[in-house]
Amino acid sequence: MERKLHWENVFSTKQEKEVSWYQESPKTSLYFVTKLNIPKDAKIIDIGCGDSHLIDHLLEMGYTNLYLLDISENAINRVKKRLGEKASQVTFIVSDILEYKPEIKFDFWHDRASFHFLTEKIQIAKYAELVASVVIKNGNFVLGTFSENGPKKCSGLEITQYDELKLKALFEKDFDLLESFTLDHRTPFDTVQNFIFCSFKKK
Repeated sequence: MERKLHWENVFSTKQEKEVSWYQESPKTSLYFVTKLNIPKDAKIIDIGCGDSHLIDHLLEMGYTNLYLLDISENAINRVKKRLGEKASQVTFIVSDILEYKPEIKFDFWHDRASFHFLTEKIQIAKYAELVASVVIKNGNFVLGTFSENGPKKCSGLEITQYDELKLKALFEKDFDLLESFTLDHRTPFDTVQNFIFCSFKKK
């Protein structure tokens, strides 16, 4: 409940460009969509979507099975308002990821800047178990999270930092690691946050 209240407050008091994770264009996420050759009818879910513009690009590219999940109803409502009539082409889910019980399986699971807010071992293990249970065989999972050279806190909250070995170990029971790299994200405040991005394929 505390997590939900925190994020409802963030998305009711801050504008798009007043949060550190804002991107004008989600270039890295789109790189994976293109490189992995994700089919247009693939079931795609974006975890902790916030104000991300990834959904806008996916709609423009002709994707038809799109799902957005965020713990904040305010965040979801902001995306709906921005999309206007196109919002009818998206399935919106207001849920804490740790309480999410999907009724379908996904071809592509995308999470940029959400996973690192899970700081307890039981939370992290539950996330890994959830991803493994809902991504189809040979499906794809892309994760962007703070690296060990990244921030130690974000939005006033403690986070968990990762490197390639930690992420591979966490998901290797069910996924093969395809690609991993770090990159700097420049925030609207002209500071730099180092992320690690990993692409996995379900065994």
